[in-house]
Amino acid sequence: MDLTYTPAEEDFRRELRSWLQANIPQEWGRPGFWESLGEDESFRVRRDWERDKALAGFAGISWPTEYGGRGGTPGMKAIYDEETVRANAPRTVNALGLTFLAPTVMAIGSDAQKKEIIGPLLRNEVIWCQGFSEPGAGSDLAAISTRGVRDGDHFVVNGQKVWTTNAVHGDKIFTMVRTEPGSQRHRGISMLLIDMHQPGVDARPLKQMSGASEFGEVFFDDARVPATDSLGDIGDGWRTAMLLLSFERGASGIAQYTEFRRQYDEIVGVARKLGRDRDPVVRDELARVLTELECLRLHAMHVLTQVEQGRDLGFEASMTKLQWSEAFQDLWEVYDQVLGEDATLDAVDGIDLRPLHAQAMWSRSVTIWGGSSQVQRNVTAERVLGLPR
Repeated sequence: MDLTYTPAEEDFRRELRSWLQANIPQEWGRPGFWESLGEDESFRVRRDWERDKALAGFAGISWPTEYGGRGGTPGMKAIYDEETVRANAPRTVNALGLTFLAPTVMAIGSDAQKKEIIGPLLRNEVIWCQGFSEPGAGSDLAAISTRGVRDGDHFVVNGQKVWTTNAVHGDKIFTMVRTEPGSQRHRGISMLLIDMHQPGVDARPLKQMSGASEFGEVFFDDARVPATDSLGDIGDGWRTAMLLLSFERGASGIAQYTEFRRQYDEIVGVARKLGRDRDPVVRDELARVLTELECLRLHAMHVLTQVEQGRDLGFEASMTKLQWSEAFQDLWEVYDQVLGEDATLDAVDGIDLRPLHAQAMWSRSVTIWGGSSQVQRNVTAERVLGLPR
């Protein structure tokens, strides 16, 4: 494991840090600022800021320069993840497109798809959604039932997707569609790229218990999609999906650790203000979760080292997802212990707890989406450790 960065990577850190300091307004860090804007306005501000960031050369850090990226190292990407969290930069509005779709298009997309998708995505001119989950196909993605029937040079698509991030703000969606009549499980599926502004596509928000509507559901009612808008070969969508999901690897744990460590400090601050930091049980729980977070940091640096050495981690990404999601959940369970019965209140002794409550509620979801912990344990057991099914 290498815990250091190269001089060139540290130069990049200083350059990025300077740009972030000059381009993140102070008011954005004010408690309650983003909530005061409303969801649509917040999305617009974040979208514009991220476009400016891309134009300044601070997007697509590890992408090849031919696609508008910086051509940076995995270490530079890790530094980018770390510094943007430290600067309290806005969350990306195009995460699924940037993380999954663009690298897949670079790898297997047609020349036309590379030209039409990558640049506009990087500059936030087009917001992409991911249409995988369905009411009857969550972690079991092969159970999808959304269908596309060939009609000349088009597919006519009918079905429903659910838990679609940014569905109501999305311009396009990359989605799994069963295009071979009578096919089952992994066969006969295509990855179609669908315009969400056309007739026959209806995106509806889903209200979460935190009050936010980050997710939505998407209904297809005779939506027409050109057959050329298949990413990868028609009928080979499962292979495309597995390639696409493989890009969620590398140094992702570093961003999570940086964010969780800051949240840990906020929780400790609440405990001190309320005098609960003197409770020996609370202190023991805080120490336990801090140890867990430091293990996450070391694991993230180990993964980064492997990536920089050119090793394809493949299914070991399941270990990273499992570790950060459960560490995050454990952190906010300690928060509930710190507050006790006061965890049901919006404020205690003048402390506004609403932002912390929102994080605590969000933490319940992370061991489900992106592959549940049960699925990740199965993958790790079978594909990494070689245990029997």
